[in-house]
Amino acid sequence: MVRRIFWMAVGAGATVWAMNKANEAVHRLTPDSLSGTAARGALHLGDVAKRFAGDVRAGMAEREEQLRADLGLDGTAVVEPRRHRALRGEPEYRAISAAPGSPAAALPPSSSARPTPRAIEPTPRRPLSPRGSTPNRKDQ
Repeated sequence: MVRRIFWMAVGAGATVWAMNKANEAVHRLTPDSLSGTAARGALHLGDVAKRFAGDVRAGMAEREEQLRADLGLDGTAVVEPRRHRALRGEPEYRAISAAPGSPAAALPPSSSARPTPRAIEPTPRRPLSPRGSTPNRKDQ
């Protein structure tokens, strides 16, 4: 008799557990629940995208600061004074010297002489054979 009561209690407990799981599944699959889950997922995705955009902006600002310091654009560059050219047709160029301690300061100075462009020599062409004659025909 105790065995029957034990197995009846086990069966009743399994039935209650199965009913609860079935009710949870039904509730989870209702349209309201599905739309709520989708909305929470979209909000989470938006938060992740905002954090990513903030990280990218911070990285861009840090890299811009590094580049400005390396190129001397942060106010540490020394601008050489203008020199007047004797010829009016020649364009004037201003050189900005590298900031002390920057990687560009270690480079050797470039020569100011620009190479003169050379004309491209034409390639000699072979004379074309007259129309209609084909030297590679087999019947000749």
